[in-house]
Amino acid sequence: RGNISRSVPAGFAPEPRNSRSVLQRAVEVLHGSYLDPGSRDGFRYSRAQLVENEDFLRELQAFSRAKEVAGYSREELQETFAFLLFDKEEEARDVCQSGLRVNSSSTCTLGDPAKGVYISRYADCLHPGPWHHGKSGYIVIFKLIKGKARVIPENYSTSYTCPSPGYDCHVSESPEPGSGKPDPCQAFEQSQYYMYEVSGGRTAERPRQVCPYIFLA
Repeated sequence: RGNISRSVPAGFAPEPRNSRSVLQRAVEVLHGSYLDPGSRDGFRYSRAQLVENEDFLRELQAFSRAKEVAGYSREELQETFAFLLFDKEEEARDVCQSGLRVNSSSTCTLGDPAKGVYISRYADCLHPGPWHHGKSGYIVIFKLIKGKARVIPENYSTSYTCPSPGYDCHVSESPEPGSGKPDPCQAFEQSQYYMYEVSGGRTAERPRQVCPYIFLA
């Protein structure tokens, strides 16, 4: 299998930019974002493609500038990475082209999925079920500005937690799952970011602080 396809969908870098260096960069990001250091030997990545969408990048930068004016700290404005796993290639590519939008997750423990998006902070903790030998899929790496994070208890009721005024995301108050082999569902839920953007009393359909970066098989 080659690293790229001949047909480049809109919103992706053209063929000359999709060299092996993109795959190497993606793998560096993934290896630096594992919950369990042992995961380094458990995953293989075959091809990567850089996402190029000037609108997404401009909006990420505009979000950062607006929050800097609002007095956010350098740590709060630091760009980091987050990850989503898809079973189907077309689903992953759709998110790269249209952005991560509300109502895209069945997870609801940290906030209403109709008002924000869920995304994993660890590259080896992308599904509530256990991995099995031979499983394959497609990962989208996102650039992310966490902003002001509110630590909240996980809510398992049918009354969803709403976005918190003055904050940009929710994270779980549960202790982060340790090394070794934590329960996959618990580890997944406790390592989610719930990201949202509220303006004028309304939540954005696509939070600007979450930007697709690399598509990976």
